[in-house]
Amino acid sequence: MKKLLTTAASAVLLGLTSQANAEIMMYNKGEASVSIGGYVKVDARHQDGDLAYRPFFIGNNPGAVDTNETRIYANESRLQFKVRHGDVTGVIEVDFYGSGGNEIISNSYGTRLRHAFIKYDGWTVGQTWSSFMPLHALSETLDFGGPHVGEVFIRQGMVRYSNGGWTFAIENPETFGAGNSGSSQESYVDFVGRYDFKGDWGQASVAGLLRKVDQSGVDDTAAAINLAAKIKAGGKNDFRAQITLGEYGRYAGTTAVPDVAIEDGVTVVEEGVSYKVSYRHFWNDSTRSTFYYGASDADVTGQDRSHWGVNVIKSLTTKLKVGVEAGKYTVDDSALPGDLSSNYVQFSAAFVF
Repeated sequence: MKKLLTTAASAVLLGLTSQANAEIMMYNKGEASVSIGGYVKVDARHQDGDLAYRPFFIGNNPGAVDTNETRIYANESRLQFKVRHGDVTGVIEVDFYGSGGNEIISNSYGTRLRHAFIKYDGWTVGQTWSSFMPLHALSETLDFGGPHVGEVFIRQGMVRYSNGGWTFAIENPETFGAGNSGSSQESYVDFVGRYDFKGDWGQASVAGLLRKVDQSGVDDTAAAINLAAKIKAGGKNDFRAQITLGEYGRYAGTTAVPDVAIEDGVTVVEEGVSYKVSYRHFWNDSTRSTFYYGASDADVTGQDRSHWGVNVIKSLTTKLKVGVEAGKYTVDDSALPGDLSSNYVQFSAAFVF
């Protein structure tokens, strides 16, 4: 039981909570149950270099700003509510990376919807992690994103069916890039198919993405593939890796590779490659470290971004974790005269409940 609690707590600390981790039972009678879970996470982060400050890195270019800044915040703290009635499960999860807030008086921030979905008999409907996203390949990091720049990372509305190792889904369409973000009007849903392999060696997956891009004069079918694995490396240690190839756009790299781009005055579907690798090593039962590296490269726009980091995380109890992480984010786009980068060091504490 102690090992189970430690594993669950560690998963929550990553900021990579699965869709059903609520642990505290508030009501359980007959076919109905209500539970709550989440964590309180406090971060102290110092960043210096050529890029504007970010509380966590994604795949964008934050902008060239001479930065030497420190902040303390608790926005990643999270609440998840789960209700079950017979074979039906409903989940709502929020965190506090919403709009609003300032550092002058209150430091208040609005709640933000992360997950809201219903599960029944192999079906999932609502907003949650994309079926194209391999959760098993995500790394244990203190930076909220970790190597987002090299990973598939997206939540959206969907209708999904899973049976055995197979998953099939239709998901919300959107076109990002070439002035289209937030104003596109897509005609067709995105299609995702995936198969997961599991064994004593670990877990791997193959996923395919097929979608129609019909914005800004483009009328093309876009396709992409993701290959991912988590491989056991003796004891509790593991390697995790994934690579995404093709016309995946917003699905991988968190805006490092757009859906569409301008080439010689013509709007085209962008192609790219995004990848990440990480190794997690347990020094003892309560202390471990992860080294990770992720990168994305876009074909037409020439956007080239990367992120590496290394951390030490210690479990003080099965519910309380502390750690420190250092890393570097680099923007080396072809349109820039040279690369821009920022270093960071982050201290974190998380109490999981």
